[in-house]
Amino acid sequence: MKTHLPDESATLEFAGRFFRALPPGCLVFLRGNLGAGKTTFVRGYLRAAGYPGKVKSPTFTLVEEYSLEGHAVYHFDLYRLTDPEELEWMGMRDYLRPDALCFIEWPERGEGILPNADVEIILDIEGSTRNLTILPISSIGQKVMEAIQ
Repeated sequence: MKTHLPDESATLEFAGRFFRALPPGCLVFLRGNLGAGKTTFVRGYLRAAGYPGKVKSPTFTLVEEYSLEGHAVYHFDLYRLTDPEELEWMGMRDYLRPDALCFIEWPERGEGILPNADVEIILDIEGSTRNLTILPISSIGQKVMEAIQ
């Protein structure tokens, strides 16, 4: 599925649709260049979920945790990861729980350690707008696609 996002509010709104579609235990990879809107997408999901606090990029902390009713959301940014093995040292497997949803920016930096995603979201910059592509990877990802269409 591909869609054009003319501005930040369109990205936030589109991401909000995922709140109703992404089940706990889902692993979502976010791909795109710096400034493509990956963190904005996560912010849109969290706002739709009713999270009122600040949503920031975990570029320096690697992970930010958000508690929602009934489950946790973990937002990873692996941009500064120098070795995929660092994910083992930080206990990555502990985050991948059935009651948690994980968004991972720059997943290619964790290749070999990270399991396959359920859904991949690719954000491409086109001038001042964005193009978003959603790829369902697993059967869960296919159900997510069906729910947001």
